[in-house]
Amino acid sequence: MGKTQAVAAAEGAAGDAGGVARARLPLLDVLRGVAILGTLMSNVWIFAGPGAEWGVLSGNTGISAGADLTSLAGMAETVFQSLANGKFLSMLTILFGVGLAIQFRSAAKRGQPWPGRYKWRALFLFAEGTVHFVFVFAWDVLMGYAVVALLVAWLLTRSARAQRVTWIAMGGLHLAAMTLLTAATLLAPGGKTGDGAGSGAGSGPDASTVKLYAEGGYTEQIAFRLSHALALRMEPVLSFALLVFLFLLGVRLFRAGAFQGDEAGRRIRRRLAGWGLGIGLPLTTLTVLGGSDFFLLERYGAAPVLAIGYLGLIGMVMDRLRHPGPLASAVTSALTSVGRTALSCYVLQNVLAMLACYGIGLGLASRWADNGPWWVMGLWAAICLVLVTGASLWLRRFEHGPLESVQKRLLRR
Repeated sequence: MGKTQAVAAAEGAAGDAGGVARARLPLLDVLRGVAILGTLMSNVWIFAGPGAEWGVLSGNTGISAGADLTSLAGMAETVFQSLANGKFLSMLTILFGVGLAIQFRSAAKRGQPWPGRYKWRALFLFAEGTVHFVFVFAWDVLMGYAVVALLVAWLLTRSARAQRVTWIAMGGLHLAAMTLLTAATLLAPGGKTGDGAGSGAGSGPDASTVKLYAEGGYTEQIAFRLSHALALRMEPVLSFALLVFLFLLGVRLFRAGAFQGDEAGRRIRRRLAGWGLGIGLPLTTLTVLGGSDFFLLERYGAAPVLAIGYLGLIGMVMDRLRHPGPLASAVTSALTSVGRTALSCYVLQNVLAMLACYGIGLGLASRWADNGPWWVMGLWAAICLVLVTGASLWLRRFEHGPLESVQKRLLRR
């Protein structure tokens, strides 16, 4: 739904925080590229659904109230969404923690104070996220990440024990909160324990909101976001403990050598894949089959576990591509390009989806509303193609992405 976006995490994960060249970790660029394209796998359904951004709060997370698992289209939509929902967002969060750890290590090697100038990076990220929220996409992730980044940056100056206790406490708090909220949903009138209809589906967005995104003007949509800002900013609040947990997990994985190319790193990646996929896939399946009342446990419970499995699996694939063929090299190069321009690609993908789906652009969400899920998947693939092509061409001439360059110039020491 973004590190230094995620993104800028992005930059931090391999970038240079202080002007001294440092070898990049190739795996991190690939992981960021996958995560950026993966967030669009989730967000594209928001753009294409009735009521768009507001529709999520009404229970709509796809183009229909509920996919028919007896049809091929329904199964495809369910699998497509389930493999992405919350998983790649969790990956981005972990990778931001990795970037934070790299920048902390860089500052320590130089004998520079911490968080020092990093706080300006976080504040700039918050400003970027605010602009993105107002003018592009209500479910922006940058603002929440900026706030959590400031907290975790301070935590890195505390003892290892304090970081470990915070990590465990935040994970436990989040799990307890999601469990209690899911139980409350099930016990509420209309939940599974009520009339069996499932309360998570909601009644859908009102007709005026659907019309706003299908036919309304751009300034009207901006005004709507601003007037409903509190509700539309609820996800970072709801998932705050999870964000802190995943940031610190990224720090721990980096310090353990999980992204290095040696045997120790490969061993960690195999463990991540085994545990993450082994636990995450069954949990995701159960929560999806449980219906919309289990949405919170799917997106904020099972998703982070499966994201860990994705990290390990992608790492294992990269470990095997020591001498990749032409196709594997092209794919790796494309993902690396997106990963190196992560902030720019994150914002651009949402701009493209907005222009494709809303009435201010092509209006596909209303024009193709009855055409099933295939066009949404096709739109995702088309935007991904634009991103990988654009990023690859851009990096042939420039060292950083356009927004990354702006950020570096404004924050230059």
